[in-house]
Amino acid sequence: MKKLKNYFLVVDIGFIVYWLITLLELIPGEYLFQDYSNPILVAWNWSFLPLDLFISGTGLSSIYFWKKNNSKWVPLALISLVLTFCSGLQAIAFWVIRAEFDIFWWMPNLFLLFYPLFFIKPILAKTQE
Repeated sequence: MKKLKNYFLVVDIGFIVYWLITLLELIPGEYLFQDYSNPILVAWNWSFLPLDLFISGTGLSSIYFWKKNNSKWVPLALISLVLTFCSGLQAIAFWVIRAEFDIFWWMPNLFLLFYPLFFIKPILAKTQE
């Protein structure tokens, strides 16, 4: 959990910061994805808000319970990891369907897609203990 804690802190706080930046419209125009102002794409982007905040909530709660030596951290960590994978997968699938590649948007979502894979199996093993 020591390594995973650092990933959770970066990702979970990162999600919260991203949504605050998005809410305040602080992302410079040259970094916005194509058709960013299209109402359908705006709705698509905002549709991730509940998922991302739930990921942050489960990840940060997992850290809290881990520090308290409470086994509740295990299922919360697993939920956070699986949903993080899903969030990254959904975003990448969208960009693939649209045949758009923008490294600024792909890299963080590929990270969200792949980093959980390194931790899911060890967390699953803890559920068997």
